[in-house]
Amino acid sequence: MSNETSKEEKKKRIILIGRSTAGKTTLCQRINNEELHYYKTQTVQVINKNMIDTPGEYLERRGFRGALIVTSADADIILMVQDATEGGTMFPPLFCSMFAGKPCVGIITKADLADEEQIERAKKYLKDAGAGTLYVTSAVTGEGVEQLVRDLHIL
Repeated sequence: MSNETSKEEKKKRIILIGRSTAGKTTLCQRINNEELHYYKTQTVQVINKNMIDTPGEYLERRGFRGALIVTSADADIILMVQDATEGGTMFPPLFCSMFAGKPCVGIITKADLADEEQIERAKKYLKDAGAGTLYVTSAVTGEGVEQLVRDLHIL
């Protein structure tokens, strides 16, 4: 077995779930050290074989949530992405229970635009949804991203 193959096997496959404009795609770009380009994700996209980026509509429309369950079958870790500046959430209580015991991690994005009260509210939303570990991040400044990558063995 080559070093490249063993490194590939150690990487965890993640799925990013969150409403439109939560910062899922931007976070993927930051993790991969790419230039940030803002665009709307229209379909499920697999990035670097280990990141599954989902359209926000899959969470926003209850009828599409089944697609999240099916798509998550290929993931090791569920990342629930919550915009810190958003006044509400699309994650219902115990949302993580539909992922057959896979670890659910809460990602708070746009920390550079939020105050402490907004960040605490986002943490509560994610905890209520069943997230275990929480990360406060900013794809723009890089805050929290390196720790996330290191802890979850994404790269």
